[in-house]
Formats: sequence, structure tokens, C-alpha cells
Amino acid sequence: MMKRYVYINDNELSGDLYCDNRISNRKYTILNFLPKNLWEQFSRFMNQYFLLIACLQLWSLITPVNPASTWGPLIFIFAVSATKEAWDDYNRYLSDKQANEKEVWVVKQGIKKHIKAQDIHVGNIVWLRENDEVPCDLVVLGTSDPQGICYIETAALDGETDLKTRFIPSACMGLDPELLHKIKGVIECPGPDKDIRRFDANMRLFPPFIDNDLCPLTINNTLLQSCYLRNTEWACGVAVYTGNETKLGMSRGIPEPKLTAMDAMVDKLTGAIFLFQIVVVLVLGISGNVWKDSEARKLWYVQYPYESPWYELLVIPLRFELLCSIMIPISIKVSLDLVKSLYAKFIDWDDEMYDFETNTPPHATNTAISEDLGQVEYILTDKTGTLTENKMIFRRCCINGVFYGNDSGDALKDVELLNAVMGNNPDVIRFLTVMAICNTVVPMRSKTGGITYKAQSQDEDALVHAAADLHMVFVNKNANILEVNFNASILKYEILDTLEFTSERKRMSVVVRDFQDGKILLLTKGADEAVFPYACSGRQIRTFVEAVEQYSQLGLRTLCLAWRELKEDEYYEWSSMFKEANSTLVDREWRLAEVCQRLEHDLEILGVTAIEDRLQDGVPETIETLRKAGINFWMLTGDKQNTAIQIALLCNFISPEPKGQLLLINGKTQDEVARSLERVLLTMRITTAEPKDVAFVIDGWALEIVLKHYRKAFTELAILSRTAICCRVTPSQKAQLVELLKSCDYRTLAIGDGGNDVRMIQQADIGVGISGREGMQAARAADYSIGKFRFLKRLILVHGRYSYNRTAFLSQYSFYKSLLLCFIQIFFSFISGIAGTSLFNSVSLMAYNVFYTSIPVLVSMLDKDLSEKTVMQNPQILFYCQAGRLLNPSTFAGWFGRSLFHALVVFVISINVYAYEKSEMEEVAMVALSGCIWLQAFVVTIETNSFTILQHLAIWGNLVGFYIINCLVSAIPASGMYTIMFRLCKQSSYWMSMFLIVVVGMGPVLALKYFRYTYRPSAINKLQQAERLGRPIVTLGTVDPYPRPTDKEVASLSITQPRNRTSVYEPLLSDSPTATRRSLGSAATPFDLFQSTSRLSSSYSRNCKNN
Repeated sequence: MMKRYVYINDNELSGDLYCDNRISNRKYTILNFLPKNLWEQFSRFMNQYFLLIACLQLWSLITPVNPASTWGPLIFIFAVSATKEAWDDYNRYLSDKQANEKEVWVVKQGIKKHIKAQDIHVGNIVWLRENDEVPCDLVVLGTSDPQGICYIETAALDGETDLKTRFIPSACMGLDPELLHKIKGVIECPGPDKDIRRFDANMRLFPPFIDNDLCPLTINNTLLQSCYLRNTEWACGVAVYTGNETKLGMSRGIPEPKLTAMDAMVDKLTGAIFLFQIVVVLVLGISGNVWKDSEARKLWYVQYPYESPWYELLVIPLRFELLCSIMIPISIKVSLDLVKSLYAKFIDWDDEMYDFETNTPPHATNTAISEDLGQVEYILTDKTGTLTENKMIFRRCCINGVFYGNDSGDALKDVELLNAVMGNNPDVIRFLTVMAICNTVVPMRSKTGGITYKAQSQDEDALVHAAADLHMVFVNKNANILEVNFNASILKYEILDTLEFTSERKRMSVVVRDFQDGKILLLTKGADEAVFPYACSGRQIRTFVEAVEQYSQLGLRTLCLAWRELKEDEYYEWSSMFKEANSTLVDREWRLAEVCQRLEHDLEILGVTAIEDRLQDGVPETIETLRKAGINFWMLTGDKQNTAIQIALLCNFISPEPKGQLLLINGKTQDEVARSLERVLLTMRITTAEPKDVAFVIDGWALEIVLKHYRKAFTELAILSRTAICCRVTPSQKAQLVELLKSCDYRTLAIGDGGNDVRMIQQADIGVGISGREGMQAARAADYSIGKFRFLKRLILVHGRYSYNRTAFLSQYSFYKSLLLCFIQIFFSFISGIAGTSLFNSVSLMAYNVFYTSIPVLVSMLDKDLSEKTVMQNPQILFYCQAGRLLNPSTFAGWFGRSLFHALVVFVISINVYAYEKSEMEEVAMVALSGCIWLQAFVVTIETNSFTILQHLAIWGNLVGFYIINCLVSAIPASGMYTIMFRLCKQSSYWMSMFLIVVVGMGPVLALKYFRYTYRPSAINKLQQAERLGRPIVTLGTVDPYPRPTDKEVASLSITQPRNRTSVYEPLLSDSPTATRRSLGSAATPFDLFQSTSRLSSSYSRNCKNN
């Protein structure tokens, strides 16, 4: 590991070794913008393809049209993308400039000076005043508080609004503020990293300040960049990381873009069209060369030379390649990016998702994946703060085997407990003492004399307040001295050491000296499985185990409190080991945990606390609605199994008996877990044929074994199960479960509210963060942020579904309008000697995609097939989005066939009315182009479900605009279309041709739509008819899924067991119909997309039946 040595207040030793404090988040410079941006844009296959086409058009021998028809749109699209990138980068530059030029106080040569923030160097002492922003990462050396405490706001760093407490190192305690100008020393710390929760370093001050002792430093001794100093008159610190090497700077970066299911399908369809285009080009190219050599030379007016250069055979194929290049619409990516950005704005502007309680609006951070919300199949959710309010209320407790609060439901009002407190019951007093001081809470006294507590954990806050209500009031913390007011008597304790809580240890302890009798005490609190195993042997803990079970059954959060008296020799021997571990730079956390465990044993269990965390409003209704939509739920929580199960029952995760059934996977050894998994798999296999709500429950220990040894069997269980409850899981396990479901090709959504949910949120296809009491860290890392869990229903059913429907139409329509023009060009080649001649001129081709057909389609983003009310009442219709019913090879084939049919209609009518010496070629081309525009106006009209004034203006105003533009062009003599539109508009045959094209082209389309709506209506069609006829909207039952596979369709699976066990045979995951589809993964061929018209799994069939 790279180390860094920071010499305090010594510019010569530290100044030139490390970078200055200049911040730069820019992606480009003036010199490299153009080449770098072009390189990025041409790294995409489609842009490379269009560039190749544009370059080929520069070869005058083969180009059938003016190169401007391709270069114009290509340059326009690149210019739009480049302009957006330049604007974003310019805004980053302005933000950097503002931060770099901010003035700060720095000590140089013992004198405080004003300098720009960008001129700070590592080793400089920076002086901050109240409400100043921290300009770089500092190790705090002194504060205005006599206790060496300062308070910072870290909202810009992690989103948490509660003030954090920071302490000066013990080596700096008692130093006079004047001496801080002259302080000298060295800090040994790791190289720059992005972990804002960790800073393992050591500091040694040079004489005369201290006698050269080593002082360990942690994150609690730091002030990180972009935090603000609050409630502290001044603080000073030494710069350890500057510029882009700060923890915040290292955390910055552009996240990897997420590919939506629809984007993947569009890419596959583009690949299929490209292959089709190559085939067409080869066939027409060969046919053209054959016709040229056999027939064309017989025609006197063609005048082909008898001897041609070697490349002559390539001319006709390349001409057709240029003609057919419009099969792939050049504007599709820009169009999709534009409408997706607007979908994200619709979410930001949705007042119905505004949380008035916390003044939190919804926000879409990722603007590119809105349609994926409509295809979600699995939701993985945290519990605390996500499903619950994260408002902790002390409800019950068990002290020395006596239960309090069971009758009234509130231990603070239990007369028996109050009497025990007033009677100075020693067991109760010890219990309350641990509640009051075994924490990291800082008491704050207001001007009025009241006491408020600054806690970093809602549980600690609840315990300290409960202890205060029971007359054990934590009143002051002066350096390491704690003062507790109990029944008007002040009790003092000195904190000797703090054994901090970690997600691995699941407990925290403090070592204190009781000033009343001088004894050294170890006070511990934590989860039952982290405390009970370390109870002293011979002591009965059965009552406490029963208390934990009882409270868990009620859905309450439990903590166990314990203590132990330490001997002086024992403590000092352990303290030296603790100090040594605390000063190491490598694996400090692991070594500390090992040393802590040497002290935390032979504990005397004092009791169990029970804290209530209420469900958020609307959670049960939201989960029930989304389950009806065919979405499966997994709860991933760090709570106890019974607590999680009770919360799951309360919020409709699972149904109570007899409708529901819970299957437990537990065990401490590989053998026990294997047997448990085997039993659950067999039961799940049987119950798939029954309309029963089945869920499995697994804890973190068993999950670790399963993911390591039985991943394949667990994957099958995940596919078969509709609901899962995973307890006592770590943040890394949450991310592993998301990855497991994604590997099965399910669309996953992860939702959480805390920093421990960030990995899960970032791993999922869609990450949703809740702006909760644990701060904004999850919301900042997520693709979408909302104020409450209940808004998830609207986010998915309304915004997700509308985005999917609109994007599906836009994608396929973009191909349709391009194929329509291309097929007309191909038909024209059959009457023009298969020579690759273009029917349309360059101006028409360029304007076709950019002006004539884009505006009506872009306005389709306002279309709604059903009202929001109907969508929310009938969540089952989300099935059509999940199954990909609106965009798949089948629907695309329909649009492909429609474009071929419409091209044939336009070509035949145009040629028969205006060709064969009746008109000029330009007139025929304008008639055909007009027919395309008319047809597309009616196609957009019949595909639109809800009309607004804006949509009418876009459709019919665009049609009028087409004639205005062409009349203006026809008035220009040099345009090549001089007077053509004026002459056509005067001819009745032109308008009759338009009428015939619309009638013949749209007649079959309307007939098919009528047949489908009348005789084979879908659930959506029925709801649309009810809305249009004004009938009451009847809630649908179930949407008919595909037939569910039977058990016989699945072979057997051998779960690999330890050698001393016989094999257990279970259904083979890879042979199941569901898994066959999902096992394709990244190894699937481009043709695999044509083998299925649905993403629906067998589990969805069961889900629909259960609803």
C-alpha cells in the first residue's frame, strides 16, 4: 500500500511532493475538445457506419445523390451532441473556477495569510471560521471548543443533514491556540482513496510540543473537502489530501451507462436490418451487373464502354449500398435521447410524487432508462427507512428476566419499571447506565438550558431519550468525561476506550472508569447473536433469548445490553494491544476486531431493549398493487429473522397461513444448509402447481454458504420463488443477490435509503433511493430518488409504463419511415435498369428525416393509451411491458410489413399516374414523397391514443409545413424543383393520387385494427373501449399469461454435497423452460431474439394465478 508522509507546517518538505489544491472536473480542454469528442462519437458502431456511407458518397462515380443528403444530417447530429458536451463541460469549468478562486486563511511562516484555495499545498495549516466550507481534506489540530470538538455538516459529501462531531487528536489536547501557528510534526497516512468512512493514519508531533509519541488518527479526526464548519467559532487543520486527490475528488467520476432492455432490442433489430441490407445490396448489385452486361449494352442511349476498369463491378453494389443506407435511421439515437430526457423531466415535474412532509420532490438522475421502469420483474428492498419510517421509539424491555411494557405496550409508562427506578434497583440502574452512555451521542445544551442529543444512529437516539425519560439523563460530555444526572445526583464516568460498531462485529462497547468507586467497566450493546455467545458460562440467558423471540414476533428491533467489571492489570495489558492495533496502517479494522474480541467475553447480560420502527404510510397497498402487476419482491435486511417476517406480513410481502407458506433455509454448517436447501427446493417444486403464496427465508450465514457452494441450486430457487426474505445480510451480500437475479436475465430494481444500500442500488438495472433519515447517500447513488416508498407505485405503473409504450412506438416508427423510402428506391431500380439510380433528389432525402417526419413522432411522447387512474386501478396490464409485447421481433415484423406494403402502394400509384412520358422524373418523385408524408400523418394519427392541441398541430401542421417548404423551394430556379409543386397542386390527378394512396394504404391497416379490437381485444383494448364509451372501469382479474410448464418438463439437479453425503437430486435448472431462455446471456447469437415473442417466465404464470 502506498504511504504518504505529510510534514506539518513545512512547505519545503511537503510542498513539491504532491499536487496543489486546484480542482479540475473538466473532461475536455480547448485544444483537445474537437479530436476527443469526435473520437468518442465515432467509437459507436452506428456513427462509424454513417461516416463510411458519407465518405462513399464523395466518390462521384457511385453516389446516386448529392453527398449533402448524408453529410448534412450527420454533421447536424454530431453538432448537437458536441454542443451538449461542450455546454456541460463549460459549466464544470465555471464550477471549478469558483471553488479554486475562493479565498481561505493559511498559516505560512507562523503568520495567517489570505490565499486562493487552489494555492493550498499538502502540509499547510488551514484556518476555518464558522460556516466556512472545507477546501481540502484536513486533519483537525485545534478548535475553539475547550474539549477539542467541532461540528461539521456533511450533506455535500454523503447527503446526511445531521451534524457530525469531529475531535482533535489526543496529542493536540491542551495546546494553546497561539502555538498552533508554530506546530511541527509528521503524519503517516495511506495514499489517496475514495473511502469517506475510513482514514487510518498516525501522527507524531516534534518537540517541544510532545515527547515524540505516536498518536493514531481515524476518520473522526478529519474534516473532508466540501463539508461545512457549523456551531464552532473556529477550527484549524493540516492539509493531507488536496485537489483531485481528496476523498471527494477520488469519488468523482462518470458512472458506467446502463443498457436498457429496449436499447438492447433496438441494437439487435438494427443488426438484423443491417444483415437484410447487405443481402439486398448483394442481390441488386449482382442483378445490376448482369443486366448491364446482357441488356444495357444493347441500348444505344446507354453507351456503356466495352472496356472498364477493375473496380467497375463494385460501382452498382456500392450505389445500392448508398441507396439502402437509409434503412437504418440516422436520427434514431438523437430522437431517443431527446424523448428520454423529457421522460425524466416528467418525473421531476410530477407533483403527485412530491413528499410534502420532507419537502422532497422526485428526481431522475439517470435520464436514459425510464422505459426500463415499465419492465421491472424483481424489486429488492431494504427494510429500515425504506419500508419503515426509521423513527425509533422505545417500547419494551426485559431487565434481569423481568418484562416491562408488555401490558401497556410502552415500557416508559410501566408503573413497575418506574417504581424500580425510584427504588434504585441495581439491575435497572446498570441497565439504564448502559443505555445512557454506551454510544457515540453528544449532548448539546441550548441557551434555554434544554438538552438535545446529536446521534449518528436512530437506535442510539431512541435509547438515550428513553434513559432520560427514566431519570438517567446524559447531560454533558467534556473531552473523555461523561456526566449523567440520575435522580438529581451527578454521576461521572471517564471513557478510557471505545470499541466501535462495525457491520461485521454487530456490537459496540465502551470501557469506562466509574468515578464513584474507581472501578473499570466494560459496557456492551449489540445484536443478540453478537452478545449472547460471549455471555459468561453458567449464567442462564434463556429468559433473554425468549424476550428476543417475543419482541421479534411483534416486529420490534432488539438490542442486548451487557457489562463486565475489569481488573486493572487485565485492562492495561489489553489497552497496550488495542493501542498497537489502533496505530497500524494495514488491516487496522481487522486487527482491532481481533483485539476487541479478547476483551468482550464473560459478559453479564443485563437485559434486552425493544424498539418500534413503524411502517411508512401506503407501504402495504403499494406492495399489493405491484405484486398484482407481476412484480416479485425480495426483502434484504440486517434485522433478525422474526422481525423481518413480521414486517413482511404487515406490508403484504407474504400472506398468512393457510394461503401463505414460509420455507426456512438455515444452518451453520455446509451439511445443514444443503439439507435445508434440498427440502425447500422440493417443497417449492410441489407448490408451483398450487395457487399458494410461497416464500423462502434465509439468513446471512446460510446465504454465504449457499452462494459459495450451491449457487446453481439457489438460482433455481430464485426463479421459482415469488418472494424472499434475506435476514442479517451484509451490503456485499445484497449486491451479490442483485447480480444473481440479473444473471437470470431478470430486470431488477433495488430500493434503499442508507449508505449500506449503495452497492445494491448501483448493481441493479434500476436504482431507486429514498431521501430518508439516514441521509441522501442512497438517493445520490441512485438513478431515481423519491421521498417515500409509496411513490414507487406511480413511478413504475405510470411513468415506467408510459415511457415504455412511447419508446416502443418511436423506435419502430423510426425504422418504418426509413424503410418506406428505401423500399420505394428499390422498386424504382427495377424500372431504371437496376443501376442504383435515386428517385428522390438530395434536398428531399435530407429534409425527409430532419423536418418532414420528426416533429409528429416527437410529440408522441405526450400520448397515453389509458388514463393514469385506469392504469393505477389495473396494475395487471404492466404484464404487456414486462413481456415485451410492444417491441419484439413479432411487432417489428408488422412494422416492416407495413412499410413494404405502403411503399408498394405509393410506388404503383405514383408510377401509373405520372410516369411513362407523362411527367418529369422530379414530378414522379414529388408525388411519391407526398404520398409518404400523407401516409405517415395518418399512421401517426391511428397509432395515437389521446389527442391534445399540440399533437394535432404537430401532425397536421407538419403536413401543411411540407407544402409550404416545397412551394418555397419550387420558387427557386436553381433548386432543381423549379415550379414543380405549383404545377402539381393545380392538377386534380395529384390530389386524387393522394386520396388513393391514403385509402389503399390505410384501408387494410384500419381493417386489421377493427378486427382486433372487435373480435380479439386485449385487456388494454377492453379498458380503452370502456374509457371511450364512458362506461365504468371494471377492475380486471388476471391477464392471460403463457401456459405454465409442468414439473415433468424439468430434469433433475444434483446438488454437490460434501463427500460424506450421498447426492441429492433436484430439477436441473439449465433444462427448465424458464432457464433456457435466461441462460442465453451474453453468449446469445443475434438470431436468438427471433425465437421468442415474450420475456415472460413460468414464475409469472404462477404469480398471475395467485392474484
